[in-house]
Amino acid sequence: MTIRRITTGSTWEPKIGYARAVVAGGWVHVSGTTGTDHATGSIPESVTDQCALALEIIGAALNRAGAGFADVVRVHYILPDRADFEPCWPLLFAAFGANPPAATMIEAGLIDPRHRIEIEVTALLPG
Repeated sequence: MTIRRITTGSTWEPKIGYARAVVAGGWVHVSGTTGTDHATGSIPESVTDQCALALEIIGAALNRAGAGFADVVRVHYILPDRADFEPCWPLLFAAFGANPPAATMIEAGLIDPRHRIEIEVTALLPG
């Protein structure tokens, strides 16, 4: 089995030692992704802006792996404040609604206190 690692330029990837996504055995495992602009390091203030950016980064990683949001079978949402989850629902429905994955929302602290949401997905490669 071949393993392919996908990186996205996050400053955290080389600092901690992980890949944004790993493709192995027909699966795409996307690491927990926050709404941090990898080019500038900036983090939007609102949870919805962070959610949109995290979904954009995840979408790009899935695309590079040969998959898309329709191929996601499992998603984990991690938020420091569960009250921030509901404002994200329209964005999450837009990404996953036609092909809903199994999902879990966890309330927990994140690596940077400015982060308000982190999203991790697992997808099955089409074909």
